[in-house]
Amino acid sequence: MRWWWTKIHISWLIAYASASFVLGVWLCLYGTVPAAAWMFAGVGLVTCLLFRFRIGLPLLVACSVVLGNSYGARERDTQSSVHFLHGQVVTLSGVIREDVTRDAKDGVKVQVYRLKIADRAVAGSVWVSGVTKQELLRGDTITITGQLREGFGTFVGTMYRVSFDKIVRSPHDDPGRLVRDWFAAKIRLGIDEPQASLGTGYLTGQKSALPEDLSESLQIAGLTHIVVASGYNLTILVRLARKLFIKWSRYLSAVSAGFMVVSFVAVTGLSPSMTRAGIVSGLSLLAWYYGRNFHPLVLLPFVACLTVLWQPSYAWGDLGWQLSFAAFLGVMVVGPLLQRYFFGRDPPGIFRQVLGETVAAHLVTIPIVVSAFGALSHVAIIANIMIVPLVPLAMLLTFIVGMTAIVLPVVVDWVALPAQILLTYMTTVATWLAELPWAQSHFEPAWWMLVGYTLLLIGACWYMRRVTGFKLREVNPLD
Repeated sequence: MRWWWTKIHISWLIAYASASFVLGVWLCLYGTVPAAAWMFAGVGLVTCLLFRFRIGLPLLVACSVVLGNSYGARERDTQSSVHFLHGQVVTLSGVIREDVTRDAKDGVKVQVYRLKIADRAVAGSVWVSGVTKQELLRGDTITITGQLREGFGTFVGTMYRVSFDKIVRSPHDDPGRLVRDWFAAKIRLGIDEPQASLGTGYLTGQKSALPEDLSESLQIAGLTHIVVASGYNLTILVRLARKLFIKWSRYLSAVSAGFMVVSFVAVTGLSPSMTRAGIVSGLSLLAWYYGRNFHPLVLLPFVACLTVLWQPSYAWGDLGWQLSFAAFLGVMVVGPLLQRYFFGRDPPGIFRQVLGETVAAHLVTIPIVVSAFGALSHVAIIANIMIVPLVPLAMLLTFIVGMTAIVLPVVVDWVALPAQILLTYMTTVATWLAELPWAQSHFEPAWWMLVGYTLLLIGACWYMRRVTGFKLREVNPLD
């Protein structure tokens, strides 16, 4: 009898276990298994390991699903203490989690976590909206009063039209945000709005500073991913650090790139997409330093498992988390397969690489975007081709403007001219494409259409993989 683990590499066993764990956390939305069930599955798994039975892999999957289900159920139990307050007017205090969204009429939307109600700590986070002229920043501790309603997605509750009773700010709460805002103010000394906010968004992932009309144009044109904190921005910085220092030593290159990862995450905050990007970049950088490489289909479920361990609610409906992993799957799996199938072994240039990655990410995220928003952008590929290749240059020019404003502010207007021109081109293109009558269509697809599309995409990937013989292990997220 053959040993079941001799035919499967240990990395794939980790991938199977990780994917099954995430599945188990998600399934606790629909029901939970007894807490002791994972013990029985674990005993069965150990038995298979000791006696080398072939049913070891199915038991590994079953054990991981049950364990994930128990872990998710425990988290949901801790959040259930808020549910009995739904419909009541409560006074709640907590910390603002991400950047505040503000409109022209002083309406604000914030995410609040580290909750306390009547001086009692409560698990989860709450989505809050209201009107205030007071300045609200990420990391502020606020006290609000309003009616607590049922939550959605990852939020245990929602509160509308709240009154902001108290705002407490400490310079030690979020030093990354302080550095970001200070540098953004320097950039605005040389670059006009809204171009300054766009350049700052490239560098720091700060989307909230964008004017509402430009933010909407970027969304319609399928360009939001280059402004919000994402793997693309971080990858540019990591690639730059590696290329600058690799001529001195591999160690210095890895340390400088690692510093970029930590610094960028500190500045942008731990949003779902940034958490994923930071872990992927860190693991890929570590593997590169030791001359190794992760298979994308191993790295993807493993990172998903780590993020769900950090925050189980990501698996229950966080759209940013879903889109981040779907886009990563497109770039790391579908994109390379398309390149190899249509162009052979010829390495892609910058234009072909951007085109392939854009098409791949767009194809994979279509089911999520359409089901969540009921809308589909028809100009996303065109917009990305016209703008994305210039983003690294825009980041560099914007950074130079900020440094000049610090060191030699007298000449900042002249130094900022190239950045102003380039960023104006980008805002003009995004606005023009978004205003086209056919830029976006709205429809509500049936579930079978989404399932059919997903199966068709999987089948196409399997066919391209079989025809080309391409090994996905050759793909590096940082290359």
